[in-house]
Amino acid sequence: MESGELAPRPWPSVGSGSADGWRAARFLLDNLLNILPQIVTKLIAISFLELVGFCGVQSNLIMYLTGHLGMSTAAAAASANAWTGTEMVLPLAGALIADSRLGRYRAVLVAGVLYLLSLGMLTVSSTLRAPEPRAASSPSFAQLAFFYVALYLLAVARGFHRPCAEALGADQFTPSDGEDPSSRASRSSYFNWFHFSLSCGYGLATTGLTYVEDNVSWTVGFGACWAMMVLYLAVDVRFVETMRAWVARVFRRKDAAGTERLLAGEPEDGKGKGFVAKLLPIWATSLIFAAILAQVSTLFTKQGSTLDRRLGMGTGLVVPPAALQFFLSFSMVTTLPIYDRLFVPFARRVTGHHAGLTTLQRIGAGMATAGVAMVVAAMVEARRLRVAREAGLVDKPDAALPISLWWMLPQYVLLGVAIVLGEIGLQEFFYDQVPDAIRSVGLALCMSIFGVGNYVSGMLVSATDWATRSTGESWFSDDLNRAHLDYFYWLLAGLAALEVALFLHLANRYVYRSKDEL
Repeated sequence: MESGELAPRPWPSVGSGSADGWRAARFLLDNLLNILPQIVTKLIAISFLELVGFCGVQSNLIMYLTGHLGMSTAAAAASANAWTGTEMVLPLAGALIADSRLGRYRAVLVAGVLYLLSLGMLTVSSTLRAPEPRAASSPSFAQLAFFYVALYLLAVARGFHRPCAEALGADQFTPSDGEDPSSRASRSSYFNWFHFSLSCGYGLATTGLTYVEDNVSWTVGFGACWAMMVLYLAVDVRFVETMRAWVARVFRRKDAAGTERLLAGEPEDGKGKGFVAKLLPIWATSLIFAAILAQVSTLFTKQGSTLDRRLGMGTGLVVPPAALQFFLSFSMVTTLPIYDRLFVPFARRVTGHHAGLTTLQRIGAGMATAGVAMVVAAMVEARRLRVAREAGLVDKPDAALPISLWWMLPQYVLLGVAIVLGEIGLQEFFYDQVPDAIRSVGLALCMSIFGVGNYVSGMLVSATDWATRSTGESWFSDDLNRAHLDYFYWLLAGLAALEVALFLHLANRYVYRSKDEL
């Protein structure tokens, strides 16, 4: 064996006795110490790069639609919601292809190629027309078609990457012969730290890349996203080589037929039957939570565009509206270590559960926090409208109101906490509650919640816009100083309260796949 190569041992069986369990745990730890620098670290690096490149488009999309393409606020919000919904539903197709035919690590490689193609097309599409006054610069049908083909191709790439990359990392903490509390606790912590790295990437995209897009050019910004995917693909190729080595050296030794088939993504017949019906109630009662999160990259961004976004007096530095999403990233980066290193050990001593809270308890707490965030957002928006009236700026939609961007900090922080609790909890829940061979599908099913949640948000926006426009001023008027986003936020808060009540009813009756989760 060459220096530096993996030196795996045969995988020990996990029996009923504690000695067998500890031997399995020690084996897992020893091998993880060898593979973490090679597999998990590369996987996290890939996901970090992917998120920076992807969110450089996603987080600022509504500003591109309303500015560069000249759409109305309501139409842009509905279009952005529809696209985001699609990119979050497509992981179902990507995961099914990966788990049945392609294999998870090959699916990640395919995603890298598609990312390069789609972001290259978006970069080109941004050069097809110069930013001119709206009336004189309506894009042609061909230009719009080219843009949307590129945009939805980006969604297809996301569909292959997201469920497979995250599942591959979690698989490293999942012994195929059985599970012990140590591996479950490590996997729960993995989900937290995986999302910690994603939060860092999200913060970089929503500050650096959106600043470039708003202050330099969309072409340079999209080109920077494409460059991130070049790095993604470079690390991706090395990651696939490492995964092949790991499969060859460890899992084939244990069970050359069964485990290789599992990692290649070929489920055994009948293993997945019935799990969808069992998970469907939890899936359905999470849609309003997902619809609330959809406001961050749409209405929150438009809301923030009307505020005084200067950093300091006389600096001349104006924060791009989409960069306000950095507050969300900051909240997550701050909350995740506190949750994982302080709250979980404390709660574990109180509850005896390996993760401190059950996954459903964590999800419920996230949903409740999201509802509170909507109440805060409604109150802040009511104040913004009051300031607009008092300053005589109601009919000046392009004027910055004399109200600081910091007023929006609480709603972003609360939604960051809600994501740490609810979204990450949902991903761990759907990963754990499906058969081992289709865990990519489980994660994709979870992501589809947020996809359909975006569709729900888009439908709510469109229906509310139609209903309020027919009786007077639309709640989503292009002049946000005449709109009533606060009413819409109150509507979401009320729906969130109903959702939490129904979710608690269902969660109390849910029987976990693993008895140790109870």
